[in-house]
Amino acid sequence: MARIRTTKKLAQRIDLNYFKRPSAWKRAKLWISLIPPVLALVWVTGQGFSRDSRIYSSGRMSLAHSVLENQCATCHVPQAGGFSAKAADTACLSCHDGPVHHTDQVKSLECASCHSEHHGRVNIRAASDRACAECHGDLKMQAGAAIYAPHIRSFEDGHPQFAAVRAGSIDPGTLKLNHAIHMQPIRRGPNGPIVNLDCGDCHRSAAVKSKWTYEDVRYTTMEQTYSEAEEIRVVNADTLTPHAPRTDRELMAPVQFATACASCHLLSFDERFEEGVPHDKPEVIHIFVVKKLQDYIAAHPGEVRVIRDPDRDLAGKPLLPEVRILTPAEWVPERTAEDEELLWRKTCNQCHILKNVPQTEANAATLAASPAMAVSGALVRLGDALNPAPGVTRTAIYLPEVAASNTTARWMPHARFDHDAHRGFTCVSCHPNALTSTESKDVLLPGIAICQTCHAPGLDRAESRCSECHTYHDWSKRQEVTPKFTLPALRSASR
Repeated sequence: MARIRTTKKLAQRIDLNYFKRPSAWKRAKLWISLIPPVLALVWVTGQGFSRDSRIYSSGRMSLAHSVLENQCATCHVPQAGGFSAKAADTACLSCHDGPVHHTDQVKSLECASCHSEHHGRVNIRAASDRACAECHGDLKMQAGAAIYAPHIRSFEDGHPQFAAVRAGSIDPGTLKLNHAIHMQPIRRGPNGPIVNLDCGDCHRSAAVKSKWTYEDVRYTTMEQTYSEAEEIRVVNADTLTPHAPRTDRELMAPVQFATACASCHLLSFDERFEEGVPHDKPEVIHIFVVKKLQDYIAAHPGEVRVIRDPDRDLAGKPLLPEVRILTPAEWVPERTAEDEELLWRKTCNQCHILKNVPQTEANAATLAASPAMAVSGALVRLGDALNPAPGVTRTAIYLPEVAASNTTARWMPHARFDHDAHRGFTCVSCHPNALTSTESKDVLLPGIAICQTCHAPGLDRAESRCSECHTYHDWSKRQEVTPKFTLPALRSASR
């Protein structure tokens, strides 16, 4: 007879206490659930006895503060069971002096509003755009209207065109230069070879010490009576001073005649001499010319016999005799007047703006009374000529006035820029207008669109945060703080 299989009979075969019996898997789960908490408790207890407070930290410190990573009390106020969640400004200012951004700013932000810690080994000075937009997204001043763009949220959103290249901007410099000609194949000197100039042949930062391609040793070793500071255009003195010191690789140094121009642009003044005049003030040039001519006529006395050159006869002016016999005291002033006529009206005028250029006749008439000729017919020392003794009239020399170069060394005073960080790119990549500029008044700086081709959000783009170019604290108004750490204690605590 077949067995009858019912549900009830099948259920009676199941052991309802199976989960109460121990097994290898159950023992493994028990140990897995007990061991980690026990180890964690032991670790926390050990850290407490060792006074290592890093276990309470919400993340690693920035690179600048990494040495304080296990010293929470340095920045956070100790409280019952731990430390304050936020570092107070007084803790930051005990080591750092943060001068205000602008004295008329409306909002007064806490240090931690812009500089957040515990985000790993990051540059804590690089504040987020959101922090800057707290004020500049809707800029308001305590009194009056804002002089800056009032709605800047980021470099890509609301940032205006750079002031230096806005419509109507011109270069205030007085030097005459045609970039387009110099960027093409050009002849080096009157009879020299054809050369192709590179931007680096004229423009370099002050820290670069390598030899210049077209320098002239005679001029690089020659002392000048004018200083570079006299030729530099002074920028806005209210500009915020950055914290980091300059390395002299950020900006291009002013172009120097001795290193960039002298090899091609000769300062010749007389066919009797191969060397040119110094690149200096008219007073110095005048003394140089007179001295050279005095020495020459003393060595060649026969040249006091002057034969009139028919090619130099000018309509409306009386003709000189065919042959004239001059004394050295007459020959030197006459030759000086002719040589300086060439210098003032052609050679120097090619690059500089000259004011009150003397006429040849007037210049020749006054040269005989110049300080350079006043002492026994011989040239006086340079110091005596520029600062004559009582009774000697310096104004007797009728010389032109050279306009100051007014060279702009820093075009963007409200921003930081580092040419050294961009040295991998060709100059014309950012300054394409240099290839076509024919006027010295043209501003050849790149516009914001060129910068935004690289500086933009994204993994394949360069940093574009506000802090990349701008500074917040005015470090020219910083105050010194009292040191509070000792090196041995800091070293032992950081282990």
